[in-house]
Amino acid sequence: MQYRTLGASGAAVSNLALGTMTFGSESSEEVSFAQLDAFVEAGGTLVDTADVYSAGVSEEIIGRWYAARPADVTDRVVLATKGRFPMGSGPNDLGTSRRHLRHALEASLRRLGRDHVDLYQLHAWDPYTPVEESLRFLDDAVSAGLIVYPGVSNFTGWQLQKACDIVAVRGWAPLVTLQPQYNLLVREIEWEIVPAAQENGLGLLPWSPLGGGWLTGKYQPDTPPTGATRLGENPDRGVESYARRSVQQRTWDVVEAVRGVAEETGASMAQVALSWVTDRPAVTSTILGARSLEQLQDNLGAADLHLSAEQTARLDEASDPGAADYPYGVPGVQQRSRKIEGGR
Repeated sequence: MQYRTLGASGAAVSNLALGTMTFGSESSEEVSFAQLDAFVEAGGTLVDTADVYSAGVSEEIIGRWYAARPADVTDRVVLATKGRFPMGSGPNDLGTSRRHLRHALEASLRRLGRDHVDLYQLHAWDPYTPVEESLRFLDDAVSAGLIVYPGVSNFTGWQLQKACDIVAVRGWAPLVTLQPQYNLLVREIEWEIVPAAQENGLGLLPWSPLGGGWLTGKYQPDTPPTGATRLGENPDRGVESYARRSVQQRTWDVVEAVRGVAEETGASMAQVALSWVTDRPAVTSTILGARSLEQLQDNLGAADLHLSAEQTARLDEASDPGAADYPYGVPGVQQRSRKIEGGR
């Protein structure tokens, strides 16, 4: 396992994080405990959860794991959780208002059995709450010792920049991380979001680094998934999701490129895909989302895997999302270059 600072903070975390969305739903408590044990034993430190995962059960399982393990084990963990999505049926049981976030954080701490968390993240932008209100809550929670660092998840580029500008002007606790979806099939965040994160010193915590299983090679052309896969176990959603991805030639080009690099390196396809995203600019730690201990153990093999420049370039080319038009493609670059005359 390798270690990087959590964004621009001084805290060090492992370059792979354990995501716990499966805890209490796809992974039993016994399997969840085994995953936590194996992750820490491998040198992993960053564990990410959220109140909405299994309606709070994920946090409860982590809390019971903390209670069942000695301090010299649990003290290694840098614990992260999130709040924003509905945890009840009331009109104030969701969002990023001060009222909801206060209740959400207090409830998360109770379930986790902790008096603070290391990283607390706004799970998504809330169009109904002034972002100043949400950011002030995070700053107050830092001052109160309830959270160590604040972060955000699923923000767009302009939302992230606005949030960073506000905390800088107000002198509030700076955001240290952004948790976005990022993988070889989803690279559009490189156009605006990654540059905004880099400009403000935020570390990226990519979720869904395996593209919902596509990058492991488990799906085949013209064969809708069935059985023990995320798409196969949800036939209606699975068929729709499979159809949307499978009709794109780029999908299969990427899968084949990953397969080729895996054969060259002797690594699994999952490890290759994880290595690619983990070594992208601004990435602090890639979030693993395993259903079983076996899946997690395979994923952990990516911690020390680094692809060659040629292999990375091949994957980059196959996965290029095709920003051909203004403002991201060549016309946009020309408009922003001082070397081009006659631009408007």
